[in-house]
Amino acid sequence: MRVLITGSKGQLGTELIRTRPPECEVTGVDLEDVDISRATEVTALVSKVKPRLIINAAAYTAVDQAESEEEQAFNVNAVGAECMAVAARRAGAKLIHVSTDFVFDGSASRPYRPDDSTGPINTYGSSKLEGERFVMKTLPCRSVVIRTSWLYSAYGRNFVKTMLQLMRERDHLSVVADQVGSPTWAKTLSRAIWVAGLKNELSGILHWCDAGTASWYDFALAIRDEALRGGLLERSVSIDPIDSSDYPTPAKRPRYSVLDTAGTWELLGLQPLDWRVALRQMLEEYSDSRGKK
Repeated sequence: MRVLITGSKGQLGTELIRTRPPECEVTGVDLEDVDISRATEVTALVSKVKPRLIINAAAYTAVDQAESEEEQAFNVNAVGAECMAVAARRAGAKLIHVSTDFVFDGSASRPYRPDDSTGPINTYGSSKLEGERFVMKTLPCRSVVIRTSWLYSAYGRNFVKTMLQLMRERDHLSVVADQVGSPTWAKTLSRAIWVAGLKNELSGILHWCDAGTASWYDFALAIRDEALRGGLLERSVSIDPIDSSDYPTPAKRPRYSVLDTAGTWELLGLQPLDWRVALRQMLEEYSDSRGKK
């Protein structure tokens, strides 16, 4: 089966290509290959590749920068999603579109279900929500929107790699402790995406994250401890919890953005990893890849 993956050089796109099923012939494209917000470019690409499945992993993900680059964020996350959906409809292809926990406002006291009311509190979340709506309106019966959260991998830029770098450079860190979500390894997400993509009858909005919850502070502590265990850090670093008000950013973040994923696990027939186990496995892979260089 022919598959087109956008954002193929990002952390998720890289994992999607690494975990591709043997029966899939994958074409990966990135920024230098196509501007997904330009309908003519997207149409030409899809006409050339002739995919049966399109996975849209391309996204504008600079959450704080989006506050000053609103047009660019909406072009990629909303207009780009619409262009991909229109092209998929014309080609008779299925579309998997990746979205985010940031479509919610963070005021809930239980995990968010796929059908819960949305209410983004920053530009990034608003642009991703508009992209979701375009996809579901344009291709309601042949599209799957998969929301995820706190994505990281051995590739690209992410919280884990940033923390590792800071821990090598500093003796002390302060990390926000009043924002709670579910850290998710891009590799486990990519496996879920492939299962969803190969289920022809599946459509709608799904949630996928690794199991369990953590604050950014909890996540940082786990990164430190697992990195020490795996030899990625030579010394321990003290980490203090702080409130969001002590670390102001241009974009507001939801205080609680845990996603209810039970329905997705059942639909896909997959058993999720606990986020701490996933982190350990990712760091082991990262350590191995550094050792081979």
